[in-house]
Formats: sequence, structure tokens, C-alpha cells
Amino acid sequence: MYKIVGDLPENARIEVAAILQNRLADSIDLMIQARHAHWNVKGSGFIALHELFDKLSEDLERYVELIAERIAQLGGIAEGTIRLAAEKSSLPDYPLTIAGEERVADLSRAIATFGNLIRKTIDQANELKDADTVDICTEISRGADKYLWFVEAHAQALN
Repeated sequence: MYKIVGDLPENARIEVAAILQNRLADSIDLMIQARHAHWNVKGSGFIALHELFDKLSEDLERYVELIAERIAQLGGIAEGTIRLAAEKSSLPDYPLTIAGEERVADLSRAIATFGNLIRKTIDQANELKDADTVDICTEISRGADKYLWFVEAHAQALN
């Protein structure tokens, strides 16, 4: 950790940065999963899903940026390589096959897992009295819930 001037105690900064490092891996993984789904979607609802997955991956890129910059603000080093993200991600693997309904359901599960992990991060940051991390993660949680709703609506329409 780098020394910084601020009122958040060093032990809290270290803990929050470590927690955020895990969420950074998750958000990079989910962003790439959404991009993979965007590139490979087929079948009924193609254009709607293609555009939805594109927008999801764009918003996830913004979340990656928010998390990585918060790690740096806390004095940490944002470890955001694809290799580290793959190694540290808590999300389920995204299958490489190109089937419509199953892939939409797989992406729903990944988004739900991500949202749950972000909400746990909010609780942890609250305990460590880091209001700024809580604020960032609350924004991300709202976005995850919105996209889960959108993707699940497509899954329900496919059934």
C-alpha cells in the first residue's frame, strides 16, 4: 500500500482494497462474459440481446474503472489483468457454446452472483466506515440489479 493523506485508517484501507481487488476480478470477468455473449448471440431475439449484451459490457467497463480507481485512491495497486481476473474471479464459468436460452440463463446467474458479491462488499465497507466505497458499490449494485432484470426478462420470454 502506498501512503496517502486521508482519514480512513490504514488497516481499513488495506482491507477495503483487498475486498475491492476481488470485485475488480469479478467485474472484469463479467464484462468479458457479456462481451462474449454479445459477439456470439444467435436465434430469436438476436438484435435485442445483441444490443443488451453490448450495453451491459459497456456499463461493466465503467464499473471496472470505478473499482480500479477506488483501489488506487486507497493507496493500493489495481491488479486488472485478464490473467489475474480469471484466477481470482468468484463468478461461474461462462460456457463457450452458442445456444440461445441456456446462455441467457448462464449470464443471468453470473449477474446475480456479481450483484450478491457487490452487496456483501457494501456491508463490509460499511463496517470499515468507508462511505465512498459504499457509494460506488451501491451504484454498481443498482446497475447489476437492472441488468439482471433485463436479462431475466429475455429468459422468461424465451420459455
